[in-house]
Amino acid sequence: MYVGRLLLVGPDIAAYRVSSRSFPNRKIVEREDTLTVVPTAEAEDTDNPYVSYNCVRVVGGTESDETTSTARTVAIGNGTHTDAVAEKLDLGYPARDALALSLLAYDFEKDEYNTPRIAGVLGESSVVGIVRRDGLIVERVAEPTLIATYEKDRPKGIDLGFNFEDAAGAARTAYDLEFEHAVCAAGVARTDDGIETAIVNGEAE
Repeated sequence: MYVGRLLLVGPDIAAYRVSSRSFPNRKIVEREDTLTVVPTAEAEDTDNPYVSYNCVRVVGGTESDETTSTARTVAIGNGTHTDAVAEKLDLGYPARDALALSLLAYDFEKDEYNTPRIAGVLGESSVVGIVRRDGLIVERVAEPTLIATYEKDRPKGIDLGFNFEDAAGAARTAYDLEFEHAVCAAGVARTDDGIETAIVNGEAE
């Protein structure tokens, strides 16, 4: 089954996976508090605005910052709306509001498939959401929850076992899910020491 891009969001762990038939030559790279999907050196030139974007943004205070919570917050998504979610979180918006407002503002992607936008927030209150052509869903998560752009386009709890316990395990779990055309994946975890991230890039790296 092909589900396109997908998110796994739990109370303290999350993962994002790029699955693509049209643009498989992509990878995820780390830039400070951001993970970014970019074309590989082998990728053909394209003006498609949906190929490159930040998929993970970490915002908020640090452990040494006494003015803010030590539990930093993470925005995760399948497009440029991830930046909008992160910016609203940084301004102090509740997770649900930051997610809902950003998804509504950007709406579904205006491509030939009307691809939904998916996003999640990993924080004190973790949420996941999707905006499709027919509406918006935003839900709080109490267990690992799957959402994808196609087929699995409603939040649903999923049993991922012990591998979904840290950032590296989350990234590998997302990449290895039995859905077609995996390209790359990112994992994120909230720990006592802050936010940890991990990346799995596929054969197109």
